[in-house]
Amino acid sequence: MSTPFGNAIPLVSLVPLSLGRWLLEPLQQGFLLRALLLGSLVAVVCAVLSCYMTLKGWALMGDAVSHAVLPGVVLAYALGLPYALGAFLFGVGSVGLMGWIRQHTRVKEDTVIGLVFTGFFALGLVLISRLPSGVDLSHILFGNLLGITDADVAQTVAISLVVLVLLLVRGRDLLLFCFDPGHARSIGLRTGRLHYLLLTLLSLAAVAGLQAVGILLVVAMLVTPGATAYLLSDRFGPMTLLAVLSAVLATFTGVLLSYWLDASTAGCIVLVQTALFLLAAVLAPRHGLLARQHRRVSPPVR
Repeated sequence: MSTPFGNAIPLVSLVPLSLGRWLLEPLQQGFLLRALLLGSLVAVVCAVLSCYMTLKGWALMGDAVSHAVLPGVVLAYALGLPYALGAFLFGVGSVGLMGWIRQHTRVKEDTVIGLVFTGFFALGLVLISRLPSGVDLSHILFGNLLGITDADVAQTVAISLVVLVLLLVRGRDLLLFCFDPGHARSIGLRTGRLHYLLLTLLSLAAVAGLQAVGILLVVAMLVTPGATAYLLSDRFGPMTLLAVLSAVLATFTGVLLSYWLDASTAGCIVLVQTALFLLAAVLAPRHGLLARQHRRVSPPVR
């Protein structure tokens, strides 16, 4: 998806641009500034939640929920309801269906996740082709951060604040549940409720990320920042801070790149996030490839 700037320049031509022009010229566009602010808010929400997802090992679950909300979005538009309502109901519904299938069949969890999210996604595609909903498939799949309406801004901000408040209130319990569910159960925490709370927050974050990067790429915002920070820190507090910083930096840089290259905003954001992860994978002081290689070739100090 191309952006509507119409000012694309060759990639090599970006090098001679002064830093001031590279940063300030795009910020003079009101809609671009709003996209930066809203995208940064969504990035913060997804980055914080991605730390829990990384510890829990739920990358595939994030992919499943983000795809499963598609039919909810289509039905909501067709019925004249807020898209966030339909997306959230189908996100939570998909989670419930996964749990039911897992409990009542012998099928393993990863297979159940694949079955449910592909089925829901296919249902969404069928509904788009049959219902007179006026839904732009490209905006759902790839996001429309630059053209977001005031109503969608209000919904996204409200959802983001709800997720952040719930993480602030129950964050310590969720952290223990992700790190050691057996210990959490032994001290009296209701791990079943925490399980579904985390999945509910995941559904809400996926809905918040729809407008920013779309269904296909929102999983990157829910996984990559936490994975990047996990390579850089062994403590959850610094890990969360690093995840937020990397996500906001990727959003800011991605939006500016999409302006200068006239390229997909969502694609640029996710590519920058991926580049930051690769840098961390190579250069992380303790867990990077170079540090591990150095420890292998250096003799131990006696």
